[in-house]
Amino acid sequence: MMQARGLYDPRNEHDACGVGFVAQIKNRKSHAIVAQGLGILCNLEHRGAVGADPLAGDGAGILIQIPDRLFRDEAKRLEFILPETGDYAVGMMFLPRDAESRRDCEEALEKFVRAEGQIMLGWRDVPVQESALGESIKPNAPVIRQPFIGRGPDTPDIDAFERKLFVIRKQTHKLVRENKLAAAGSFYIASLSTRTIVYKGMVIAARLAAFYDDLRDERLESALALVHQRFSTNTFPSWELAHPFRFLAHNGEINTLRGNINWMMARRHSMTSKVLGDDLAKLWPLIGDGNSDSATLDNCLELLLAGGYSLPHALMMMIPEAWSGNDLMH
Repeated sequence: MMQARGLYDPRNEHDACGVGFVAQIKNRKSHAIVAQGLGILCNLEHRGAVGADPLAGDGAGILIQIPDRLFRDEAKRLEFILPETGDYAVGMMFLPRDAESRRDCEEALEKFVRAEGQIMLGWRDVPVQESALGESIKPNAPVIRQPFIGRGPDTPDIDAFERKLFVIRKQTHKLVRENKLAAAGSFYIASLSTRTIVYKGMVIAARLAAFYDDLRDERLESALALVHQRFSTNTFPSWELAHPFRFLAHNGEINTLRGNINWMMARRHSMTSKVLGDDLAKLWPLIGDGNSDSATLDNCLELLLAGGYSLPHALMMMIPEAWSGNDLMH
């Protein structure tokens, strides 16, 4: 252990996940930023948990901006056309290995895309190398696909489109869960946005780029990268609970979790939103697609942002107890 020196006090050390962030402050996208983020992730390997299978960890991931150049090239190859940047969204979906269940889940998403007035453009199989996974992980690894969705003619702007994507995702999760279209834990929408995308999974830090071919592709460009190496303390590891989530990566443990969930449930019927309007009722159960403290926190943050709050205001409104220690990072 390091000795106390200056402002450093070893009594303040805590075991927790590893989080890192890199950004180009003038929003100039490049593959170099992604590579730097992955470099940070590899340096955080000591912050992650590994079992008897040396390639089976609690999970790792990276959040980046939508890599428009890569996706335009891929859309052309797959013979569909992407509209202007911001007018299309890309999802990252973990799907069942069983072909029939997988198609049921895809049709559930397509159903709500149409119902919410948006346009289904096409699907892409995410190229992966399962040899990068631990032997204990391979049998249950999901099929990973990316849906491409266009902004509908009655959706006025990108913010309104993002809200519709939120509604589509929540309703899809609810339908899959309630109708048991997939086995428990085999379906999850890791991200669905016009702005960001998440590459994550039950992969150790050093193997994330080896698993996802996209992460080694020079066309994958971003001006920011948020990375996370997980050390699970209160939930079993799984593909969906690897970080980053859709807005944050979290490196602590919220000890007031049950009370906060109860308060959210209690507020449900008194909530209104001028921005979300009738769509607010479609978002419940709000935290039904995540059962860790971090997933729950991300779900609550997403609701506030969709309701029109700025990020700083939303964070100040959430869980005052979480501001003690190292509980929040966005």
